[in-house]
Amino acid sequence: MSKIKIGTRGSKLAMWQAEEVRRKLSEVHPELETELVVIHTKGDKILDTALSKIGDKGLFTRELEQALLDSEIDIAVHSLKDMPTELPEGLMLGGVLERGEVRDAFISRDGRRLSELTANDKVATSSLRRKAQLLALFPHLTVVDIRGNVDTRIQKMQDGHCDGIVVAGAGMERLGLSNLITEYLDPQTVLPAVSQGAIAIEMREDDEDIYELVDLINHFATWQAIVAERAFLRTMEGGCQIPLACYTSVVEGRFRMDAMVASLDGTKLIKDSFECNPEEASEEAIMLAQRMLENGAEEILNIIRGNE
Repeated sequence: MSKIKIGTRGSKLAMWQAEEVRRKLSEVHPELETELVVIHTKGDKILDTALSKIGDKGLFTRELEQALLDSEIDIAVHSLKDMPTELPEGLMLGGVLERGEVRDAFISRDGRRLSELTANDKVATSSLRRKAQLLALFPHLTVVDIRGNVDTRIQKMQDGHCDGIVVAGAGMERLGLSNLITEYLDPQTVLPAVSQGAIAIEMREDDEDIYELVDLINHFATWQAIVAERAFLRTMEGGCQIPLACYTSVVEGRFRMDAMVASLDGTKLIKDSFECNPEEASEEAIMLAQRMLENGAEEILNIIRGNE
């Protein structure tokens, strides 16, 4: 194989991630020619509506996946947290790069930390997961929706849309904007999205040449963690627009997962965790999800989905 086409969204962050995949591939295959193919997704085009109201799990992936199925590209690069757990027939997750920052970051207009904000202040986020956890911690706050790329959100804050925003720390770091972060949020307090900070490479199932290439840059420890996290998400039947989160880590050879499901207003939180050997993580993650569903999470999710 002498050339591959890499599909990506067109935002600065998406382009950075695609370039990082291209750089990793060049390290293991210096003779390989690569081409970035920019594809605009539904989520990029609808910017005036809250993500939770669009109700589409493939908002940021579907057009890229169709290009893969049509052989217009050879791989697609995603923020893994944007990927549904069920992929289209014929496609698979081929690998992930080493995970970046998993924590959420708070950026305020005037340098105040979250704990210093008052009932007169507004915090903006596009995530129901963040909103629920923020309201659980600071019920006096007004949490408003915000859309757009990182630069757009920061500008909206400066223009008075809100007093602060909560975004993924990994995105800020990858864009060289760490200096704007007021504080990182403790991942044990504000749990991150499933697979937050991980860059995913999607490919066709029957493309053995691409699989062999992608496997060379797959980061095993990250892969082990995200497989367990996505097993948890799949069992919960969650999507990116449900207040569901988990945080995983490996300390002294032990795998740990802390997970959370919350009501939209943050008044009800179901939390649970487990520790195990890394090779048992996926099985334990499924049991964790089942346990949480039985202990109240299913009721919360049914209400959110309008089933009750």
